[in-house]
Amino acid sequence: MGYTPESGLGILTVDRFAFKDLNRNGQLDPYEDWRLSSDQRAADLAAKMSIEQIAGLMLYSSHQSIPGSRRSTYDGKPFAESGANPSDLSDQQTDFLTKDNLRHVLFTRVESPAIAAKWNNKAQALAEGLGMGIPANNSSDPRHQADAEEEYSLDAGGEISRWPGSIGMAASFDPKLVQQFGQIASKEYRALGIATALSPQIDLATDPRWYRFKGTFGGNPVLASEMARAYVDGFQTSPKEKMIADGWGFESVNAMAKHWPGGGAGEGGRDAHYGFGKYAVYPGNNFGTHLKPFLEGAFTLEGGTQMASAIMPYYTISVDQDPGGENVANAFSKYMITDLLREKYGYEGVVCTDWGITREEGEMWEFAGKPWGVEHLSLDEKHYKVLIAGCDQFGGNNDAEPVLAAYQMGVKEFGEDFMRQRYEQSAVRLLKNIFRVGLFENPYLDVAQTETIVGHPEFMKAGYEAQLKSVVVVKNRESVLPLDKGATVYIPKRFFPEARGFFGPPSPAEWKDAMNMELATKYFNLTDNPNEADVALVAIHSPENGRTGGYSQSDIQKGGNGFLPISLQYDTYTATQARETSLAGDIRDKDILNRTYKNKTVEVKNKSDLELVLQTKQAMKGKPVIVILTLENPTVVAEFEAEIDALLINFEVQDQAIFDVLSGAYEPSGLLPLQLPADMAAVELQQEDVSGDIKVHVDSEGNGYDFTFGLNWQGIIQDERTKKYRGVILAEN
Repeated sequence: MGYTPESGLGILTVDRFAFKDLNRNGQLDPYEDWRLSSDQRAADLAAKMSIEQIAGLMLYSSHQSIPGSRRSTYDGKPFAESGANPSDLSDQQTDFLTKDNLRHVLFTRVESPAIAAKWNNKAQALAEGLGMGIPANNSSDPRHQADAEEEYSLDAGGEISRWPGSIGMAASFDPKLVQQFGQIASKEYRALGIATALSPQIDLATDPRWYRFKGTFGGNPVLASEMARAYVDGFQTSPKEKMIADGWGFESVNAMAKHWPGGGAGEGGRDAHYGFGKYAVYPGNNFGTHLKPFLEGAFTLEGGTQMASAIMPYYTISVDQDPGGENVANAFSKYMITDLLREKYGYEGVVCTDWGITREEGEMWEFAGKPWGVEHLSLDEKHYKVLIAGCDQFGGNNDAEPVLAAYQMGVKEFGEDFMRQRYEQSAVRLLKNIFRVGLFENPYLDVAQTETIVGHPEFMKAGYEAQLKSVVVVKNRESVLPLDKGATVYIPKRFFPEARGFFGPPSPAEWKDAMNMELATKYFNLTDNPNEADVALVAIHSPENGRTGGYSQSDIQKGGNGFLPISLQYDTYTATQARETSLAGDIRDKDILNRTYKNKTVEVKNKSDLELVLQTKQAMKGKPVIVILTLENPTVVAEFEAEIDALLINFEVQDQAIFDVLSGAYEPSGLLPLQLPADMAAVELQQEDVSGDIKVHVDSEGNGYDFTFGLNWQGIIQDERTKKYRGVILAEN
């Protein structure tokens, strides 16, 4: 048990046991009694809470950095001018905890594990002294991504363990590896004060153009379901010595699986963060398969926690899937949330909207609100519709006022008793996820212990080994790999186009080293003269369309509809085989009904990658050229594959892992968790909602780059994994 005497909290002794007097009434209430079940405690507390307190519980904060962002203030001053400690709460954080009763906080950047732990302790001390003493349930998007430049050293710790992303872990075809990741990541999360993971992303990536493809476990429903189950089991199940009940305990992290009912079928591969990508379409009548990673994965766990404790619907409008004919974004849809998710499939956990769905929309290309299908509703009406649809929580909303306004709307329509019961229902779900992980008993952290756990050498080792297992070799002509020790290697510089993320300033376009050259010298003799080299290593990236790929304001200015193709090839692409008429569109005057991009031309940002490969081939004068392709989306490699001798694919791992494979220190074992298309015609002809329906590239050695293909030093990998997954039916039409 952990508490802060400064909060005014008292300790009760009953039957020689100690309990926190969280509401300071001098008696032991059921919700304060850790001997009772989470269900009993949550029901008791929800019944005692005011509507204002429940409304606060329904909020999920916008992204918070520690110390705060440029918009944050400390005693009214920017952080740099305030004299505040990095671990202090900003004015805005104090406000939403105290005035809005918010208890779910989303972390982004933290200065260090120690700072995160100290911030957590301050936030929890504040929350403990307020109202019912409900602790903060802090959360994070995935934060274990590998950094290409980092060097791994045996027995050395780090800031946090580094793993391949989801599609990289899928390349291992090993659910046990994913479960191990969950077990380690949950320990690190809890040591940072994080009790909810906004993951896993288990959308079926059935369209290869979707820019969130890399965050998934791919498009195969069998593999994705097994990976989803392993991930959630790993995060949610505490070891026996830390267990409270039913698998839950002090090392458990709530998993918020996303995005129900699957966001991977956006028309043309476009994404629903923007108005131009708000429609998911089902030309193959394959909606049901997209539910499998949830129904056969995240909802059917092997551990005692039974199912993912939270679900996030995606921004998309799942076009024409509601039998009642309503086409609204999933979180606004009573059919998607109540009829399907809760009643048909029996889901009992929290449903939290994706971030910003109740905000006002911007222009088609702007990163603004995403109220797709209900753009005409007021802010309060949007909140009300979400609640009536069956959701419990509002992602990215720090303000309780519209939630309280929605309550009054419900009282007017259904009466006080109905709405009180409806709000208590959500409160119980939300509170259970706080009780089950032990936060009411002890939300505090030992900072020294945090520094020991996060980035522990054993965790770093496990993450690095997983990176090695994610590397896929698809071409190795005349066994050019592994490279001889002492080989002289030429690694040309690469042009990095400007990159923009959702947050922070863009990184500028520039020519620079394509890999960590200092690290490369530990493996090879390097030269900047191709005439002196035995072999060239050319590091490139899959075609980059940018976050707003698929739409252009300049096309509007030229009299077009704004819609463009998303290209998976490097050279200039004209979409001659695209649809004449889009499957979905918006009849509003300010929007576009026919979103076709047929016969339009687009050029990716990194066409220079193709030029680099071909120029290096010419410069090497017949000597081997090896391409290292970092893959975020399936790529048309036909433009260069016949010209090169070896092709190694990685899913954003450390350069060191690549060098270990190239040098023979590690034999490749990864398999393709996706299909590499023969050309863009194959991409246009596939159906957005169907897996495995792409004509694949066949290389100069006669190998098809299909799902489960990969090479080791002996040739094509044939093992238990390929036997299990190769030829699996990918779609159910």
